[in-house]
Formats: sequence, structure tokens, C-alpha cells
Amino acid sequence: MQDGTLLAAVDLGSNSFRLEIGRLEHGLIHRVEYRKETVRQGGDLDDERNLSPAAMQRGWDCLARFAERLAGFAPARVRAVATQTLREARNREEFIRRGSAILGFPIEVVSGPEEARLIYQGVARLLPQSNERRLVVDIGGRSTELILGQQFTAAAVASCRVGSVAWSGRYFAGGDLTREAFAAAETAARAVLDEVAQAYHASHWDVAYGSSGTMGAVGTVLAAAGHGEGLITRAGLDWLHEQLLRARHADRVKLDGLKDDRRPVIGGGVSIVRALFDLLGLEQITVAQGALRQGALYDLLEREQPGADLRSASVQGLVQRFGVDEAQAARVAQLAGRLFAQAAPAGSEDAARQLQWAARLHEIGGRISHEGYHRHGAYILAHADAAGFAQAELQALGQLVLGHRGKLRKLEAALADPALALQLMCLRTAVALCHARRAPDVDGLQLQLQGSRCTVRTRPGWARAYPQSAHLLSEEALAWQKTPWDYHAELA
Repeated sequence: MQDGTLLAAVDLGSNSFRLEIGRLEHGLIHRVEYRKETVRQGGDLDDERNLSPAAMQRGWDCLARFAERLAGFAPARVRAVATQTLREARNREEFIRRGSAILGFPIEVVSGPEEARLIYQGVARLLPQSNERRLVVDIGGRSTELILGQQFTAAAVASCRVGSVAWSGRYFAGGDLTREAFAAAETAARAVLDEVAQAYHASHWDVAYGSSGTMGAVGTVLAAAGHGEGLITRAGLDWLHEQLLRARHADRVKLDGLKDDRRPVIGGGVSIVRALFDLLGLEQITVAQGALRQGALYDLLEREQPGADLRSASVQGLVQRFGVDEAQAARVAQLAGRLFAQAAPAGSEDAARQLQWAARLHEIGGRISHEGYHRHGAYILAHADAAGFAQAELQALGQLVLGHRGKLRKLEAALADPALALQLMCLRTAVALCHARRAPDVDGLQLQLQGSRCTVRTRPGWARAYPQSAHLLSEEALAWQKTPWDYHAELA
């Protein structure tokens, strides 16, 4: 990316949707524009964890306004990230499908650990560089993220299902702020957070930072009341707690610095902060400027740097963790990539990179069992926490791993996508030709795609020289017969 490039991040949080636009200048991203709208979807999940029609419409309306500002941005310059509410919502696909069309860019639902990693990146990029060990805490509408790290590296991440919107709805229903409600909310928050508290206790870090949302709101109120600029202390929290109890109801809370959209969820937010202070041995938290949206911007920048895409490192980590035969994976990846380059249309770089990752991971399930290892591999990827990947990206890799062998009817719906069909043709062909687990003789091999017809051609004499490989390609043609795609092996 050149200096002056504009980048944009959309954060679809449980309480608010945010749009951050930044300009790249000498390796740093400087804010150009910031918009925030209170959508509060996190409070509109029903008992079956479905978003209400009203909540979805509020989100779509907000995305339509963001879309007008993002018109003209290249796809590689925008990242839209959805967090806990859409992780939980059973009807999220409906919201995401229409929301992506309205926004004009795909919306990614990220896992809790990936959200935490992006938060840390956002905070770390806006802090002065030092070797201090950092704890970063972000209390969102339906989840709380805890991260330990140094400089730009997050060493440990956790995402807990406790947030200001959820806790306010559960323990401060109707807006009543009572001692009993705070006691119940803090006890419940400690019960959830206690599972990870030991790993994030004060002995593991030097400085604690609070990011965005609740932490920013509490810090602003305390600063306005003279409790120190950019700091949340135990004394300040005790004072704020008493002010809320005196108000007795969220509607009657009148505090300098507290915005109207934050008032209905202040009870739940403060109760979680108090629980964290008790569990983690906190004396104070410094309010940080960075947040998830800045992390998403820098993640876009890193993906443009050769060898710097964190997803490639995550793939390598999975390869090593599950004992994949790296030499075989490299052979399959090289051949699949060569075949894809012959047939893919211009602008298929992302699909080519995805195919490379899938090829490197196609035997990942073998550590569990050789029988049906492709199904085990798909399951691993669908449930993995892989830094840099959105959940949908991992599911797409899982589909390729699932489909690289066996019958294709298991992917009947997915095969309507021409890009995925071509990826599968290339991957399955490469796996077949690398069956002997050594570099195959593929001089003169060609793969072409015209409409729905895929043709694989070999040089004269190849089929006689390699009868098993020729047989496997003929079998591959039979495997595609009951799909919308024709696969022909012209073996000379």
C-alpha cells in the first residue's frame, strides 16, 4: 500500500456499530473519520437466541448509512467484523447475508480469541512502544476480552460471555440500581471470569489497560469528576458505585461525561469492572485509545505485506500441531496452485491463497484417524481458533478439506459456487497425482475450465508411463458426474 491509501474498518458490536476510516502515512494509520451508532442488538436476542426483526432492521439501517460513506473503497481496503451477539445469534446468516449486500463488503463473524487479538493490536498500535508486560481488558455488550502481551504480540487471549448489555438486562432489568442488584451482578460476573482469572492475575503483567466501550465510559466519568485523567482506580469505582446507588434508576443517573446511549447499560458495565478489580488484583486501569477497529485496520495493512499475513502463520501452526506430513502438503499445494493458475480468472488471488492453505491442511485430520481423516480435518477447522481467520474463512477451508476426497454429494449446495468448484477440481487432481507421496511427473499437464466443463490433458505417452495416476484421473471424472460440473480427463 502506498502512503495516502484510505482504509476502513466496521465493528459490529453488541451495543454499537462503529466505522473507522484511516489514512496510511509512513507505516502508521491516522484517523480520517469515525462514526458510531447505538444499535444495541445484544439486548434483542430472544430465549432461542434469535435476533428480533427490529434489531436486524436497526443494524441494516446503520450499515446502509455506513455504505454511503464507503462507496468507492476497494474490497481489500475494508474489513467488517462482527462479534459476540452475531456469534450467538442462531439467525445470524440472514442478518449477515443481507447486511453484507447492503454494506457492499463481506461481514466476518470472528471468534472470541480473534476478537481479543484484534483488540490487542488496536491498543498496542496506539501506545508508546516499550517492553512492558501488558494486560488489556475490553468489556463489550455481551463479552469481555482479556489479553496478555508485549509490544505487538498477544501471548494469551480469553473471551468470556459477560458484557454490559447482557448484564444490565439480566440484573438491572427496568433500570433499577440497587445494592442487591449490584451484588448479584458482581457475583455472577466473578463466577464467569474466575475460570480464566488466575492466568491474568497481577503477577503476569506490569500495566493494565482498558479498551473502548465500558472502560472508556467509566474513565470519562471519573475524569470529569476529578478522579484522574485516563485512569480507573478502586477509589474512583467506589465513588461511581455510590453515585449509581443514589440515583436508584438508570434514567435518573446524571453524571458529567456519561453519554445518553451508555446510561441504560452503566449498571451492568460497572458491576463487571468491579468484579475484575477483585479477581485480578487490580489497583488501577489506564484507559487506552486503541480498540478492535484500529486492530482491524492494521490487520488489513499486514495482509498486504509479503510473508506478514498472520493467517499463513496460523496455518503453519496447525500443520505442526497436528503432525501433518509437510513435504506431501507442499507437493499438493504446489501442484494445486499451478493448476488453479492455468484456469482461474483474473482477480482470483484470494481464492488461490485459500487453496494453498487448504492444500497444506488437507491431511490435518490424520492425527485423529486415517479412516475418514478428511471429515476429521473439516471438523478441526470449523472449530479451531486460528489467529487472523474469521469463522467463515475457516469453514470455507473446512469445506475444501472435506471435499478433497470421497464422493462430492456432501458438498452439493456449495458446488453452486464456481470458485469453490474450481478450487476443489485443482485440489482433488493434485491429491490424485501426488498419491505416491513423491513429486509427480506433470510436464505438459494442463487444466482448463470453460463454462461448467473442466478438462485435464496430458502429454503423449503419459498414461502408459503412469497407469495408476491415469486410473485415478479417470475415477475423478466419474466422481463429478452427478454434480453440475463436467470433469474430463483426456489422457494420451
